[in-house]
Amino acid sequence: MRTFVALMRGINVGLTRKLPMTALREVCLDLGLRHAETYIQSGNLIVDANGRADDVRDLLESKLTARFGFLVEVVVRDTTTWGQYVATNPFAGDADALPKMVHLYLSRDRVAPDAAKALQQRARTRERVVMAGGALWIDYGADGVHGSKLSPPLIDKACGSPTTGRNWNSVLKIRALVDARRRTGLTATP
Repeated sequence: MRTFVALMRGINVGLTRKLPMTALREVCLDLGLRHAETYIQSGNLIVDANGRADDVRDLLESKLTARFGFLVEVVVRDTTTWGQYVATNPFAGDADALPKMVHLYLSRDRVAPDAAKALQQRARTRERVVMAGGALWIDYGADGVHGSKLSPPLIDKACGSPTTGRNWNSVLKIRALVDARRRTGLTATP
């Protein structure tokens, strides 16, 4: 078994697309996935499973969509890859970058090579878009995400497939949860 980080896209925002984290953990049990752990209500899951990241994604998407009646898109990475994202954050040492305004965007498929350039052309003056470590990073600056022209559909189009984003604070918290699992022996071999 391997340990994976799975991110649900666009759930529990507004009055629709509700997916309680207790139900997500139940679905994992039904699928034979082990040690399911969630973080906050935005669909962050750490789970042990056999197979590849794409296998876990397909299992979760199929079961969640069937159970909740709406398409739940899932992005899955192994914990080694997650650690690489933490290590390659291009804004990590930048004193001007606010952790809650720096976002890691992961694409379901490989990110289009010109995604960052295309998005930077649409960005506000203080927004910065960078490709690093195989992922898209956006620093929304002090003005924040709200009001940005870099909408989810635009990011998807630039990347070439559905994406989901997490702010730097969440990225680090997920990494801390993975590290805690390793210390207690719950994390499977990468």
